[in-house]
Amino acid sequence: MLAYILRRLMFIIPTLFGIMVLNFLIVQAAPGGPIEQIVAKLHGTDVAATARFGGSAAGETAMPGGQQMRASDASATSHYPGAQGVDPELIKELEHQFGFDQPLYKRFGLMIWNYARFDFGKSYFRDESVFHLVISKMPVSISIGLWTTFIVYFISIPLGIRKAVKDGTNFDIWTSAVIIAGYAIPSFLFAVLLIVVFAGGRYFEWFPLRGLVSDNWSDMDWPHRILDYFWHITLPVTAMVIGGFASLTMLTKNSFLDEINKQYVLTARAKGLKESRVLYGHVFRNAMLIVIAGFPGAFISILFTGSLLIEVIFSLDGMGLLGFESAINRDYPVMFGTLYFFTLLGLVMNLIGDLAYVATDPRIDFEARGS
Repeated sequence: MLAYILRRLMFIIPTLFGIMVLNFLIVQAAPGGPIEQIVAKLHGTDVAATARFGGSAAGETAMPGGQQMRASDASATSHYPGAQGVDPELIKELEHQFGFDQPLYKRFGLMIWNYARFDFGKSYFRDESVFHLVISKMPVSISIGLWTTFIVYFISIPLGIRKAVKDGTNFDIWTSAVIIAGYAIPSFLFAVLLIVVFAGGRYFEWFPLRGLVSDNWSDMDWPHRILDYFWHITLPVTAMVIGGFASLTMLTKNSFLDEINKQYVLTARAKGLKESRVLYGHVFRNAMLIVIAGFPGAFISILFTGSLLIEVIFSLDGMGLLGFESAINRDYPVMFGTLYFFTLLGLVMNLIGDLAYVATDPRIDFEARGS
């Protein structure tokens, strides 16, 4: 097993490198960039998400290092789209500050060398290091992701087992209708519905619209802090659970149905064992192998894909919102830093998922199979 783990760890390096190469080339080919964002600010045509990092006065824009520049300083033209009227010397200065005066391969090589040492640089539009930004946003995303994953498993496993036992009955039919609705309704659309109904959108104002805690959270005692925290995460977690429980419920049901129809279950029943003993003493361990061992992957999936729009909708200051803003603002250090961090985390969690299979069922031996 040690040799298998070492091989998997070594395989992470080329996989991570390939992912970074592809995304680096895609981003470079995409229209727009940090310089275009600054030019848009100079012309007053930047979008709202970009404008949150803008200057404090009209016609000003923020530059790396906290400098300010005005549109009145622009007087010539540039090869950048939309940069007419901008001093070419200013464009050259920006290119040098952003490192865009270097060849593409040098920029990528320097980035990979720095990332290998976990040096992600500084944000273009925030006066903070990328590493500090990622670490400061992680607790919010992990908090939402963990609660969502636990609740999804808490609902899906019992429901899937019950559906397998009651296969073909009225219970199975009407719960399948609920699951189909869960498949059909995206979590972000359900989040909007929750806001309209329960967050003062139109009917009730029972839950807060934004944030993970209240503004005066630090002034509360610990019992009220805990209650305030759960009060704020109720709607975001509910929206993400709706989008995640359907597939896991059907996976659990199908896994149990597959085991229930096997010969050893028929033999156990023929021996006169109680149905509960057959179900939870024999079937459960084999049927739950793929469900339990898939926990790391499920958490990463929820953390990567499920939380992005939910964090944007509920203004939760986590990794999803950070990634959205960095993409809108073309903040390349934050974009690639978060991509590197989460890709590495995902690859490690995949390895942990494989080890969870072995821990759940020692009969599985990846090394013997030459994996």
